[in-house]
Amino acid sequence: MKEQNLEQKYNKWIVLLSVAIPLVVALLFGVNLRKLGFDVKPLSFLPPIYATINGITAVVLIAAVMAIKNGRVKLHENLMKTAIGCSIAFLGMYVAYHMTSDSTKFGGEGLIQYVYYFILITHIILSIAIIPLVLITYVRALAQVFDKHKKIAKITFPIWLYVAITGVIVYLMIAPYYVY
Repeated sequence: MKEQNLEQKYNKWIVLLSVAIPLVVALLFGVNLRKLGFDVKPLSFLPPIYATINGITAVVLIAAVMAIKNGRVKLHENLMKTAIGCSIAFLGMYVAYHMTSDSTKFGGEGLIQYVYYFILITHIILSIAIIPLVLITYVRALAQVFDKHKKIAKITFPIWLYVAITGVIVYLMIAPYYVY
């Protein structure tokens, strides 16, 4: 019963954050501080850093799954907190970059352009979908409802891993077109 109360307690937060985070990111994505007259330098050094953080997130997620499969619960917990922290750091840097810099257009042509946009679009859609999945999975672990936690984690993990890996791929594909 206590576990259900904890889940119910956090459900409002899960819904709020699952809606607010994509909306705030979308709004801030459209705000360019320089175009609004603020004297800020473009944070053009951030894309390789946040792409690296995406890569680290992928490695941490894999390590976390390996840890739990080997019965190392505390290590799993710490790795998952690290993955969440990496994702939050990524998001902050991503928004900061886009608020100070012009968006970079992909310059590839032909088939590679379709590949890039397929990866980018699926990355964006799944990065929105992963927010409630991560939050629900985390709350179920907090509530110690491990049967339900494990069930949703089997859905959350591959999607989160895809988002992390495709974040790196998108960066690598667009990196030649950045203006520094």
